Amino acid sequence: MKPRIKATRQRNPELALTVSETPNVDGRSALLPERYPTPDLFICDVLDAIPKDDMASMEHPIFSLATKPDRRIFRYEHNGNTVEIVPSVKGLATIHDKDILIYCISQLIAKMNQGEQPNRTLHLTARDLLVWTNRQTDGDGYKRLRSAFERLAGTRITTNIKADGEEITEGFGLINEWRIVRKTNSGQMSEIKVTLSEWLFRMIEGRSVLTLHRDYFRLRKPLERRIYEIARKHCGSQEKWGVSIEILQKKTGASSHIRVFRSMLRDLAINNHLPDYAVEISSNIVTFRNRETMDTVKVIEPKLQKPFVDPEGFHDARGIAPGYDIYALYDEWVSWWNDSGQPELQNPSAAFVGFCRNRHKRNPIR
Repeated sequence: MKPRIKATRQRNPELALTVSETPNVDGRSALLPERYPTPDLFICDVLDAIPKDDMASMEHPIFSLATKPDRRIFRYEHNGNTVEIVPSVKGLATIHDKDILIYCISQLIAKMNQGEQPNRTLHLTARDLLVWTNRQTDGDGYKRLRSAFERLAGTRITTNIKADGEEITEGFGLINEWRIVRKTNSGQMSEIKVTLSEWLFRMIEGRSVLTLHRDYFRLRKPLERRIYEIARKHCGSQEKWGVSIEILQKKTGASSHIRVFRSMLRDLAINNHLPDYAVEISSNIVTFRNRETMDTVKVIEPKLQKPFVDPEGFHDARGIAPGYDIYALYDEWVSWWNDSGQPELQNPSAAFVGFCRNRHKRNPIR
């Protein structure tokens, strides 16, 4: 198998800064270094999995943005969705801990794309996980990985967020259990067994996931990662998406004062290093503009195509599925169509409207 080619071509020259080379306001690189530019041939199959994230935690602030142990009980309500997150003595699971779940989701989706049946319990190789998520593989890297597993297992969530169309108020951990199956001669974890929560597994089975840019794992700051998730979920493939600063802060789960949050947004806009999207601030509105780099996924995933849906099709879909983010539904439909082997579509717009009709019928938003 040939190593993946990293695509850098961007179609819009006004937005097309090479973000990996953009200096930060404090003079250092805006992104973490790409620690493993040359793929390890022994784990090439693992590296080949495209990063996928579940849409529920992209939409709602489930993970802490703190860099120190966060032991507060966090509650979030928005548009009828409620989330209450209770930490363990180790603190809340963080946005960096989420790397483990993204890795698990991505591996399971890759197996499903190959026709395999997914399983809630995965056997992971610790080094593969660290390399795939651009983490260090020294002793500190393994220590941090163990702490992440402890926080993921200890954090308890109660929510009514739908999982694959079902609204069930339930409490669960982000992972049910984990254990070290094998250690290296130096005593570091080598093989890990992890069982995902049923809630997250239903998301995966229903393919309620979106593709992430690989530079997501190079974003230094927790808030940057969270903002990218929100932009990816809401802006998607459309040209731009705007949101008020207050709503954006609420969606991130950031606890900082609004003045501090505005300042962090300004830095993000100046540095211009967010993958896929440029950030603009005007008065009280934050606008995310698509860099039009997502089409470079075609270089990474040769089979990925996007059937054309005309404006009338999107208009009809909005009427069929009121309350839904129609562009997020489009991304989900495209992913489903590609995963289904790209069956021939006589009328892509009608097929997309039918997909939206079935989704609304199965899970209406009131």
